[in-house]
Amino acid sequence: MAKERLDLEYHFNTSQKVLFPRLSTAAGLNEWFADEVNVKDKIFTFRWDKEERSAELIAIKELRNIKFHWIDDDDDETFFEFKLSTTELTDDLALEITDFADEGETTELKEIWDAQITDLKRVLGA
Repeated sequence: MAKERLDLEYHFNTSQKVLFPRLSTAAGLNEWFADEVNVKDKIFTFRWDKEERSAELIAIKELRNIKFHWIDDDDDETFFEFKLSTTELTDDLALEITDFADEGETTELKEIWDAQITDLKRVLGA
């Protein structure tokens, strides 16, 4: 079954130096993304309640972006990625998220990301 690409953008009133570690480190991701995060080599293991998933870190550019691929996803073309950029008009920091959902599940995935980003903003006090 083909996956549908989902591109989201969220704005933050903070710096890349503050936000990037929360997207790229186990301690940072543990604050908002999952109940528990562990890293060994380039494999990040995420735990939520009774669910556990592992993702391989496939690309990182300091203070710019980080890209993962779920190990249990058979589709090598899918990934989830966090990109940071500054908006020209307002000079706010934009977090762009790219993710993939099974067909017909993009609305549910967007709601999950919205909830996760609400948690991230709470952690940052933004």
